[in-house]
Amino acid sequence: MLSIQQVSVRTGLTKPVIRKWEDRYKTVEPKRLENGRRVYSERDVQILQAVRNLVDEGMSIQQATTYALENVPEPIAQHTSSPISDYCFRLLEEGTNCNVPAIHHILQEAHHKLGILPFLDQVVSPLLLEVGYRWEKAQWDPFQESVCSTVIRDYLVGLRHEIQVPSDAPLILAACLPGEAHDLPLCILLLKARMMGYRGYLISSSPAPGSIEHLVRQFKPAVVLLSAMSLVPFQLCPGSLEEIDEFAHYNPHIRFFVGGIGAKSYLQTHNLQSVAFAEAIEPILEE
Repeated sequence: MLSIQQVSVRTGLTKPVIRKWEDRYKTVEPKRLENGRRVYSERDVQILQAVRNLVDEGMSIQQATTYALENVPEPIAQHTSSPISDYCFRLLEEGTNCNVPAIHHILQEAHHKLGILPFLDQVVSPLLLEVGYRWEKAQWDPFQESVCSTVIRDYLVGLRHEIQVPSDAPLILAACLPGEAHDLPLCILLLKARMMGYRGYLISSSPAPGSIEHLVRQFKPAVVLLSAMSLVPFQLCPGSLEEIDEFAHYNPHIRFFVGGIGAKSYLQTHNLQSVAFAEAIEPILEE
């Protein structure tokens, strides 16, 4: 069972909002201890998260509550929280407090307990999504987001440097598109690529227009990975991806890929000839 503080951290909802949804909309009905304190189940957390997401998409709180209560399944059996969900909860709690040593310690604990790939897929990736959501909704201020992201980035870079690959291994050049500042997804991809025997080079976030093409000429990579996690780069630097696409056309010996939520949305209305969209890195490197 979870306290309202723990539920607040897990869901990104404030304690007053949780109480309001309970009292006014019957979104959840927590049990109470003898001292009157509310305690919540994992299903309560899932319902609150579902309602939060549906409200963000434009549904009313009452409609979202009705939908969530009908569609969030009952747990098959009561069990304690898994280590994975516990790691995310603890990281969010320490991230809220900007406790750098504690964040680093929990990352190290989760990595050693789970192994690299489960650590990346089941702890780091969902954690980054939640951090991004809290920053976007102003639940976290820029300092909290920056502290948490910096600690995660440094930890991932350290892991990547621990994995030895031959000096002549194929090179992956990874870069955010001009105007894109979120490079952590590329840190994850380069770490996975390192585990598959590739060298990697990450260009700093929000590179100047033309710098990606310049570094491709200089380093001559086998693969170029581009990232846009939002539509901001297409607004700030219109035409930059099309220029890279044209550059890729004249360098057919290099494989160019772009990924990210922003890129996926942009490509619904724009066509590229030589840069392919990629959902994940594994299929690219296994070709």
